[in-house]
Amino acid sequence: MNTPLDFSTSSAEDLTLREAQERVHAWITTVGVRYFNELTNLAILTEEVGELARIVARRYGEQSEKPADAALDLGDEMADVLWVLLALANQCGVDLTDALANNLEKKTTRDRDRHRNNPKLA
Repeated sequence: MNTPLDFSTSSAEDLTLREAQERVHAWITTVGVRYFNELTNLAILTEEVGELARIVARRYGEQSEKPADAALDLGDEMADVLWVLLALANQCGVDLTDALANNLEKKTTRDRDRHRNNPKLA
């Protein structure tokens, strides 16, 4: 008999991006059965970003927060965005650990002095 995979995590556990991608893949291929296609996942990602934007706009922006929205968990919405992004990266063959490292290097090289020399940020 197969032992079910344990997807619980300790709150003190730090996941790397690579480990997170692996866990999302394991969950999708066992509990979720299979990946949705890339276009569906992109649409889901857009939906999740919209839910995150709604909370941020109303909690930190100029819109007033509806009483029903006060209980919404900002961290959970961010995790929903991350989940779908991890899934999309998996199915597109993107290692987000490598991609983020390369992106940080690109931004550091390109923007080394740009923000320091921006009078709007002084």
